Amino acid sequence: MADLSIPNAHARNIESAPTSENLITTHLDIWTTAIEQKSSAGRGSSNKFSLYGIKKLRELILELAVRGKLVPQASREARNSANYEPASVLLERIAAEKAQLVKEGKLKKQKPLPEIREDEKSFELPVGWEWVRLQDIIQISSGKNLTSKTMIHDGGVPVYGGNGIAGYHDTYNVSSSTLVIGRVGFYCGSVHITPDFAWVTDNAFITRFNEASLFIEFLYWLFKATDLSKNDSATAQPVISGSKVYPIVVAIPPTEEQHRIVAKVDELMSLCDALEAQTEASISAHQTLVETLLNALLLPQTTANTASQSGVSLEPQLKSRTQHVDPSPEPSFTNRFDKDWQRVAEHFDTLFTTSASIDTLKQTILQLAVMGKLVKQDPNDEPAAKLLARIAKEKAQLIKEGKIKKQKPLPAITDEEKPFELPQGWEWVRFASMSDEIATGPFGLMIHKRDYIENGVPLINPSHMINSKIKEDLAITVNKDKANELSSYKLFENDIVMARRGEMGRCALVTKREEGWLCGTGSFVLRFNHILSREYILLMFKTNYVFKYLCGESIGTTMTNLNHSILNKMPLLLPSVAEQHRIVAKVDELMALCDQLKVRLADAQITQLHLTDAIVEQAV
Repeated sequence: MADLSIPNAHARNIESAPTSENLITTHLDIWTTAIEQKSSAGRGSSNKFSLYGIKKLRELILELAVRGKLVPQASREARNSANYEPASVLLERIAAEKAQLVKEGKLKKQKPLPEIREDEKSFELPVGWEWVRLQDIIQISSGKNLTSKTMIHDGGVPVYGGNGIAGYHDTYNVSSSTLVIGRVGFYCGSVHITPDFAWVTDNAFITRFNEASLFIEFLYWLFKATDLSKNDSATAQPVISGSKVYPIVVAIPPTEEQHRIVAKVDELMSLCDALEAQTEASISAHQTLVETLLNALLLPQTTANTASQSGVSLEPQLKSRTQHVDPSPEPSFTNRFDKDWQRVAEHFDTLFTTSASIDTLKQTILQLAVMGKLVKQDPNDEPAAKLLARIAKEKAQLIKEGKIKKQKPLPAITDEEKPFELPQGWEWVRFASMSDEIATGPFGLMIHKRDYIENGVPLINPSHMINSKIKEDLAITVNKDKANELSSYKLFENDIVMARRGEMGRCALVTKREEGWLCGTGSFVLRFNHILSREYILLMFKTNYVFKYLCGESIGTTMTNLNHSILNKMPLLLPSVAEQHRIVAKVDELMALCDQLKVRLADAQITQLHLTDAIVEQAV
């Protein structure tokens, strides 16, 4: 942690530190735990959060710095000494220098700006500080155009645009350390300091000022704390100019205090860097621990470790977090799976404290479900082998009647294709043995944009499959004549539509409401025997096992695609119909508990964010 104490050598020349400074280090736990969750769309958990607290801490440090609250002010004794120079004196010196440059023709005389109004003074000035418009202390001019093609990329001179170094060149247009300001586009108002020799492009301003009176690093932090783009031109691409920058009002401290402010800001920004790295490392380590412990539940076991043998239940731990019940584990632990779950259960409250960890738990629940480890097997259930025989018999009848096409026989599943143990009553099957038919949506040439109308018959594409349900786009519909032309792509209740492009395995169930709608060009229609649980099939397609298989076996370059052959040969574990329904019920129950955990976590995070904002408001 950075030492925020004031060196003894300066004790007699400065007044006691403001109490707002102490808020920076007093609330380190708040800064590091205030984390803002980003969108959870898609699979995986990387980059799903931002360190809101540390971001606000950085903003607070700069705000305190430019208000004169970050470092102690000069003492009364120091202010009365002959060496003390208030900001008013340095501003007089800057004004005299500008007048001389105008007289010598080296600087164009600028149109005077109005005096600073009281409503432009946003806080009470510390002793020795002065309000000033930027026109009074800096001059800005655009850099020179240099395209990427004309750069010398193995040159040693950095090229600065609005976002810092944009490349390298073999010559320069600034020969001393220069403050540059982004002037166009996304990085409009960004601030950088060049080394002694650099090329500044016309995407940035070159800033000139009296270096004897103004410390370049202080101006850097001052401009970082100032919204230089707030007056940008009202165009599609943000642009700032001198006429917009020059009227901005800022507070200037004495030169000696500028140096002390920069030293303290640098010190505290280094502290923020360390906190950021430590927090990210901690979050990463936490997620790694969660994944390691949960992945242990999915590893092949030396003996069959199914839920039927151990009776392991995830409910007590989940309910203890949402309903305050006794979290003690139910089973007696007799094998490795049980011991692995026991480790998770004992540390449940410390493991599942982030959105990413709960998402990993949800994925583990899905995977345990399709491995036969989530609910007990019942020896009275019809075994999956008999179920498959019934499906095959009914499929043969459909083929005989000409309702579906005969599928090409597929090879038996090899041991290398079986990553999991076979639970009691289950069977390894290829997807083709489960399904009756895989239909493809129409080719792109069959539907044109000119065919689309409002509020016609909807076409269902992958983007319309949301959380296993169909969410239509009423702008992607066709009229009845076109729908009749595409009648072979009509959807029926209990069909499952599946994405064959983009996110592999995204599925949705066709309900009575969507019957008669059309399969889109980027989708498959999956049809199954009426016996099979559609909810269980949807559940399978949500697992990482299926997702990784489909991604690994998919084809295509610019966009990932699936074909019938890849999908048909996918190996899956199939339970009895009765167990399919038990699994779906248990997954729904556990997912609801996980969602409750997420709601509690989100509420706690919002409280942390509000607390962080309150501390910032108190400090300034």
